[in-house]
Amino acid sequence: MNIVLEVLLSVLIVTGALFTFIGSLGLARLRDFYTRLHGPTKGTTLGVGCLLIASSIFFSSQGDGLSLHEVLITLFLFITAPISAHLLAKSALHLKVESLVPLPDEAIARKNSQHKPYQTLD
Repeated sequence: MNIVLEVLLSVLIVTGALFTFIGSLGLARLRDFYTRLHGPTKGTTLGVGCLLIASSIFFSSQGDGLSLHEVLITLFLFITAPISAHLLAKSALHLKVESLVPLPDEAIARKNSQHKPYQTLD
């Protein structure tokens, strides 16, 4: 195998492993549901994407033709991960899951309760 190809594959694998580790660490270390949602959807998606692209390049260089299985899996992952994260966040907002910051409805209600009516100049 070509040395340039080996270096490219090594960089993709190490980058994918780092992103996956950081995403998993974020899932374990962050304190509430909404911030935990960012770990797997951002870091792990990029990590698994890098690993799948490295696999596709490797098997395409070893075989007779282009390996599309990994490309299709990567495309499916990049489409479904943001959609599932959005649906999880929407359901958590609907269920009023506690957060470190006030939920949007609570913030608006608090702002409206502190609002002073306009005074007229008589």
